[in-house]
Amino acid sequence: MAKVLIIIGPEFEDLEVLYPLYRLKEAGLEVDVAAPTRGAVNGKHGYTVEANLALSQVRPEEYLALVIPGGRGPERIRATSREEAVKIISHFVKSGKPIAAICHGPQLLISANAVRGRKLTSYPGIADDIIAAGGEWINEPVVVDGNIVTSRIPEDIPHHFREFLKLLK
Repeated sequence: MAKVLIIIGPEFEDLEVLYPLYRLKEAGLEVDVAAPTRGAVNGKHGYTVEANLALSQVRPEEYLALVIPGGRGPERIRATSREEAVKIISHFVKSGKPIAAICHGPQLLISANAVRGRKLTSYPGIADDIIAAGGEWINEPVVVDGNIVTSRIPEDIPHHFREFLKLLK
């Protein structure tokens, strides 16, 4: 069975994790959730998601695609597990496998030097970060640039995931 990886950190944006988690399972895919450490991870709005892997345990070559939700999770990952996250993301970028990043998720793409020369969107508060890293920020509900699909906020999820699922086919 094909597997998709979701990487999360504490204070993730709940909808940006739960929607992909259940939608991918509904599509018949196996989903692993990785965080800085295995175990329960709390979202911004009170939901808890179980990370069945620590980022250090991830073997990215085993996965078809990667999902990077937002909230404060990407910032928390940068502070505690940047090296592990960059290794994972770099694999997906170099291999051309689909990547979905929403809200603050592109912060981890920036850490992996994966935005230079690309068109992306994100939570507007990190637009300057994307531009400073050499990307072009576009204020649209969804932007697709090659294997990377980005969106701004939870309300964009229907657009975001529609385009991401197209890349998975």
